[in-house]
Amino acid sequence: MSKLILAIIFNSDAVDPLSQALLAGGYSVTKISSTGGFLRRQNATFVIGVEEGRLPDAMTIIRDVCRPYSRPEGHAATIFVLDVAEFTRG
Repeated sequence: MSKLILAIIFNSDAVDPLSQALLAGGYSVTKISSTGGFLRRQNATFVIGVEEGRLPDAMTIIRDVCRPYSRPEGHAATIFVLDVAEFTRG
C-alpha cells in the first residue's frame, strides 16, 4: 500500500536541506508554502508519496534534517502519514 506523508516544516533553515535530501533519496516531493499555528508563522508543507516499504527511510530523512530545535516556541516539524487507496500518474 502507498502512503502519503504531509510534513509541515516550521524551521525555515531546514526547508532547502530537506528538499535536497529527499530528492537525493529518490523521493518525489511537492513543496507548498503555508501559514499556520498560533503565531501564524510561515511554514513549508511537503507532500511526499511513498511505497510502504520506503516509509521508514523517508521518515528518517525528515527527522534527521528537521531535528527539534530548542527554542521555547516549539518544534521543527509536524508529520502526518496517511494511507493512500489509489495512486496514479497522469
